Amino acid sequence: MLEALKSLFETNAISEEIRAEIESAWNKKVEENKLAVTADLRGEFAEKYEHDKANLTDAVDKMVSERIEAEMAEFAEDKKQLAEEKVKYATQIREHSEKLKAFVFEQLKSEIAELHNDQKVMAENFSKLEDFVVEALSKEISEFQKDKQDVAETKVRLIREAKAHFEKVRNNFISKGADKVSEIVGKTLNKEISSLKDDIDAARKNDFGRRLFESYAQEYTQSFLNSKSETSKLLKVVDTAKQQLETAKETANEKEKIIESKDKEIEGLKNAAERDSVINELIQPLNAEQKDIMTNLLESVQTGQLRKQFEKYVPAVINGRSPAKKQALKEGTEITGDKQIVNAGQFNSKLVDIKRLAGI
Repeated sequence: MLEALKSLFETNAISEEIRAEIESAWNKKVEENKLAVTADLRGEFAEKYEHDKANLTDAVDKMVSERIEAEMAEFAEDKKQLAEEKVKYATQIREHSEKLKAFVFEQLKSEIAELHNDQKVMAENFSKLEDFVVEALSKEISEFQKDKQDVAETKVRLIREAKAHFEKVRNNFISKGADKVSEIVGKTLNKEISSLKDDIDAARKNDFGRRLFESYAQEYTQSFLNSKSETSKLLKVVDTAKQQLETAKETANEKEKIIESKDKEIEGLKNAAERDSVINELIQPLNAEQKDIMTNLLESVQTGQLRKQFEKYVPAVINGRSPAKKQALKEGTEITGDKQIVNAGQFNSKLVDIKRLAGI
């Protein structure tokens, strides 16, 4: 029928209006058929869905029931095995705890015994160390005391030897220097005498000029002041007052200086007297040579330290022996006492005076 309609449309045997009506009726019929077929298919599919749904639900229920029964049976079996394992574990852990407790006690006992042994050994070692330290310290202290005594004896020996050496040097210096000093003094005196003559001539000339000027000034002053007698009197009074004031000031200053010098002198005399008294008291039991050596040793010592240093040096001075030489001792010159140490150049004051007069 569709082919007949196509051939009819192609031959243009019908008009356009009829053609449109036919197409419209045809399309309407096709739509109705489609709707009818769709409704039939939907009904068929709905029935099939309901049938499949019922079958699927039954199958799922059956599968879930079977699976749940299997899981429940397995869970019950696992629960039973767990209870058995708990009982078995409790039994084993009791046995193991007893063994562990015994092992721990045994190890703790051995460790405590070892600790006690270590403490005993440490105490013994500490006692040995203490004995060693005490012994070493006592040796060091005794050696230090011995070295200290040796130093004192060495100082005494050096003082004793230095005295003889200084005396020898002094004699050599005097014998050798006498000729040289006399020669130098002679030359210097000749130069000084010739220079003194020139100075005397110059002084005479200066004195003559000064006298001439003073005479002129005096004559001028007298002639000028005679014309003004009142002024001269006032000036004389003022000059006299100024001179008296200056004299009083100078006298006061001189007295103050004298008082200060006397105070210092008295203080020095007191200190010297106290020092001499202490030294004389200390060296009184000694003989002449020992007194001389001890005096030299105590010369550079402060007054407050005299007794202590005397006790330090007195054994070496009395024994008069030299210590064994361990190492060379070098002592620097240190001034710590109340007196100055006299050097070799101050043995003879006459030589110093001769040098001063000679200008050297």
